[in-house]
Amino acid sequence: MIIGWCFIGGFAVLINKVCLQVTGFTGGSVVLPCSSTQRDLKAQDINVLWRDKDSRTIYDLIEDEDSLETQDPRYKNRAQTFPEEYKRGNFSIKLINLTHADAGTFICFITHSSYSKQETVQLFINESTVETGSQSTEEENHVPDHSQTRPTLLICVCTLLSLIILTPIIMFIFYWRKKTQAAL
Repeated sequence: MIIGWCFIGGFAVLINKVCLQVTGFTGGSVVLPCSSTQRDLKAQDINVLWRDKDSRTIYDLIEDEDSLETQDPRYKNRAQTFPEEYKRGNFSIKLINLTHADAGTFICFITHSSYSKQETVQLFINESTVETGSQSTEEENHVPDHSQTRPTLLICVCTLLSLIILTPIIMFIFYWRKKTQAAL
């Protein structure tokens, strides 16, 4: 039974890490989170590639240097990073001047010779509630706190399904193995 709960807990954590959700407003800006848990990697040995739902290049960080030669024109002067955060493993980007066309999936690839990670962020765009053109707020300009990223409905559904479906299956397998070994 302990094995089943460990599996379910690990599955829920994996889903939570893979499916992040952020919401922005037309004309505003939003931070798309991406970070590495590996703290002993040197920034000059890491490559970070940001791509959108159509595999267009948003931002590339190659060996601690911005590489914008292949950046899609749609993201020119709209994607910003937080260079002071690289040493902490934070490779989030800030996307500014949001439009409805920005809604969708964004993928952050972090690669190193001994480590790789992919994070997927789902961006939702709502209509601006501010009548003036400026939406710059203190919250938009701060470095993201990943612990406050809201989980999606998918995480809740997957966790619930894993509890309902996988736990009895794992318990049955565990019981069957124990019974089979006792019969021998």
